[in-house]
Amino acid sequence: MAASLPTASVIAADLAGMRSQTFGLARRAGLAPHLHALTVRGIWQHVPAAWWPAPLRAVMPLHLDADYRDHPIISIGGSGGAVGAALRRQGARVIQVQNPRLSPARFDLVIANRHDRISGPNVVLTRTALHGVTPALLDQARREWAPFFARLPRPLVAVLVGGGNGRFRLGRAEGASLATQLVAMMRRDRVGIALTPSRRTDPEVCGELQRALAMPDAWVWDQTGANPYLGLLACADAIVVTVDSVSMISEAVATSAPVMVASLPGRSRRIGHFLQDLMQAGRIRPFAGRLETWSVAPLDDTVMAAEAVRHHLGLASVEQQ
Repeated sequence: MAASLPTASVIAADLAGMRSQTFGLARRAGLAPHLHALTVRGIWQHVPAAWWPAPLRAVMPLHLDADYRDHPIISIGGSGGAVGAALRRQGARVIQVQNPRLSPARFDLVIANRHDRISGPNVVLTRTALHGVTPALLDQARREWAPFFARLPRPLVAVLVGGGNGRFRLGRAEGASLATQLVAMMRRDRVGIALTPSRRTDPEVCGELQRALAMPDAWVWDQTGANPYLGLLACADAIVVTVDSVSMISEAVATSAPVMVASLPGRSRRIGHFLQDLMQAGRIRPFAGRLETWSVAPLDDTVMAAEAVRHHLGLASVEQQ
């Protein structure tokens, strides 16, 4: 079926977060994404992409098809944006995801988060990061994983753990603190816990969590076998997610479960604005070591962004899959 869909060339670093956003947008807009992995050459890795005098020479050859001007290009991030803007000057139609650190006028369409604080007649702003977590995927994951998680007590709390980055710290001490809060919630609120680390989670943090939660009412993925991430999103009665990951928070609030955000040492103005928007929408609350439940509805601005893409490309509107 995918072969009959219009193709979209994705210009992105070959990273999970970049693929998740661009592929999620493309597929939900009814496009078949094809990744052209972005690899920056030598010295240009240390120069902001907005300063590259010749972006197409600052990266390894992309090997685009000869008819690339006939298909939309989706670029993402600063380096992707610099390359996307250069391709648009050659006649391509370019949809930029995230703040390109360049004038939005250099793209056909820009889809960015509200916390990026950019504007323009061709700019679409979303409250959440783009992703591909659709109701259909959640229904499928629920059917697949519900029998596995049936052995854990209800309510079931899914815990999504990220990792340290330039803004937030998540090392062994922070992992131990989070583990203490989770164990306290299990004892006080009699919940079951299913936890998954991410690719960025420090092994020492994984060790702390596995030791603390080595009990019948908890399960921690050891990162072998099938990835349970979608299953956790689909089966959880509530979700705890660490503050470092805009992507995981965005995917969590696309479910029907209340979402609690676990704080970490550090600060990010942009993520602070992002969290404020979701709190004002009543979609998230801070995690304080106790189960909290409240009435919520799925919040997913990828639907709106995908419709904006289809409108821009002159394609008929599609219903949410």
